[in-house]
Amino acid sequence: MKLSSVHIDADAVSVTDLVSRKQELFELLAEYASNAYGVDKQKVTSGLAEREQVGSTGFGGSVAIPHTRIEGIDRCVAVVLKLVEPLAFDAYDSQPVDLVFALLSPKNGGAEHLKALAEVSRYLRDDNIVARLRGAANNDALFGMLTDNRQQQAA
Repeated sequence: MKLSSVHIDADAVSVTDLVSRKQELFELLAEYASNAYGVDKQKVTSGLAEREQVGSTGFGGSVAIPHTRIEGIDRCVAVVLKLVEPLAFDAYDSQPVDLVFALLSPKNGGAEHLKALAEVSRYLRDDNIVARLRGAANNDALFGMLTDNRQQQAA
């Protein structure tokens, strides 16, 4: 399993206890996306919220993959958060979420978005990967696990 079609910046990865509602989560994801990738916070927040109205992006197993397509980027990027306190997310399995992998894709990149979303979905179906990510004690450890896994898979 390779996570090759999504760029993850170190500034877009965090272990956090700053959210207690889904809207706060989207705002925090937008803050990280803005800092790491230079995208408009409001566009990210509204894009994630609009997509969520279509149906929950709660993936099951306490994982969520909120996603949207926005202007201002030329490749698929991600913000990855490990939540210290699980968040009610209306996931199909009714489990609260503690691992969030937000995917942002170029506005006109429909096929690219679907490919990246499928890849992230397969990646997060691996129980060993998810367990390692959940075990991260801090931002550096979480980013290291994401990048170490990518390096191991490329070897």
